[in-house]
Amino acid sequence: MLTLVTLVIIQVVPYGRQHSNPSTRNEPAWATPETRDLMVRACFDCHSNEVTWPWYSSVAPLSWAVTRHVDEGRDEVNYSDFGIDDKDDDDTIEVIVDNEMPPGYYTAFGLHAAGTLTADEKTALLAGLRNTPGFVEEND
Repeated sequence: MLTLVTLVIIQVVPYGRQHSNPSTRNEPAWATPETRDLMVRACFDCHSNEVTWPWYSSVAPLSWAVTRHVDEGRDEVNYSDFGIDDKDDDDTIEVIVDNEMPPGYYTAFGLHAAGTLTADEKTALLAGLRNTPGFVEEND
């Protein structure tokens, strides 16, 4: 009973329920439409202004976690504001090659299944990114 009461009470906390998708200011000049399509599937729900907010992103405490992840993702790289802030060199290629993205929690339990790329899709995405201006591949 206490858990239920707590879940109801935390719904009044305003953080995490006000979702925004600001206008796109500068998207990369994608090498191919397929490159963009793969990026949209695998990356845009955290790294763009085109987030598809799931139903649970309006229910605390899940809303807090989803909002925090999107805020952090946009801070790291936002493909809707690409190259505007002149942050550190983009490391998109590196994190894909190193299997750091998408993070495991994003696709766990079948969530966001479309964000999981096949080996062929990943190869096509990397080839497209390597031919898209603004993406830098670090050579170790």
